[in-house]
Amino acid sequence: MSENDPLLNDPLLDEPKVRRRWWKPSVDRRRILRWSFRGVVALLIVAALYYPVGMLIVHKIDDNPDFQAPATPEGASRAVALAAALVDREVGQYGWPSNDPFFMPGWALDNMPNYQQGIIAALARFSTEMRDQIGRVRGTSQVDPDLEKAAGQLSFSPTVWVFDFSTSWVPTTSSNQQYLAAAKTLRNFNLRLSQGQAVFERRADNLQSTIDRIAADLGSASAVLDKQVEEHSGDWVDFQADDIFYATKGRLYAYGLLLRDLGTDFAPVIAERNLKATWDQMVETFRVAALLDPLVVVNGRPDAFLRPSHLAAQGFFLLRARTQLREISAILQK
Repeated sequence: MSENDPLLNDPLLDEPKVRRRWWKPSVDRRRILRWSFRGVVALLIVAALYYPVGMLIVHKIDDNPDFQAPATPEGASRAVALAAALVDREVGQYGWPSNDPFFMPGWALDNMPNYQQGIIAALARFSTEMRDQIGRVRGTSQVDPDLEKAAGQLSFSPTVWVFDFSTSWVPTTSSNQQYLAAAKTLRNFNLRLSQGQAVFERRADNLQSTIDRIAADLGSASAVLDKQVEEHSGDWVDFQADDIFYATKGRLYAYGLLLRDLGTDFAPVIAERNLKATWDQMVETFRVAALLDPLVVVNGRPDAFLRPSHLAAQGFFLLRARTQLREISAILQK
């Protein structure tokens, strides 16, 4: 068919082609606008749901009173194994939102971070006592290297992310890494202990010193509760009440588990002083205190009719546990 063929130059045949060139761009523009609008709406929906849904996924407060560490070799410490297992669970399994940057949903949480920080604070106190007393030979200044390292790692700031711009512009060791390293260090100490290469002095004075340190720490927590109740009880909204409540709850939870397993580590001492029943009652008080779980933490007046004072209720069990610790300490001192 040549170029002069009349069929090729027939305007009727060209009409559909011309018509397609005339309306196709307009359809494409409408399609682009429609999909752009849908994309913007989808982004807005995702942005609106990102933090609420993400917070629900991340949020986890595990106060299981029957939590146990994995089986330990003969001669190892159950309390040390428990400390390492708690770090593995809270930091390795559940994550550590305390140092999440603003673009992660955990950044908007407060109850879970305070609860976890309370747990780590109790473990740091225990590891310090292990370093200074239980893990040292009487009459020497020798410090176990693993316990020294673990005490420092657990005392690390809980809010350090991969970058800490207040100190440097280069990446740094995060809180997560420090705490997980502490768990590994504690497990290494326990392994050495089971092999006879480390010290765990199961003496009455060491047990007494440990529970005195715990009682002193609970006294500090009690003072924080008392101040908040005294200054803000009855406020219509107390935005700090839940932070204090869950930080204290984490401390009580960790101390309760540690003391339960210290009862196993120091079983001969407890049996010798006839403390088994008293010790079990004290551990039960910690368990009850740690299981307090109001839907909303309210800092009402202690004598309020409708609005309870959850901080005052928590403080009651805390002081009861502290009193029981002091009673046990007095018996061990004799």
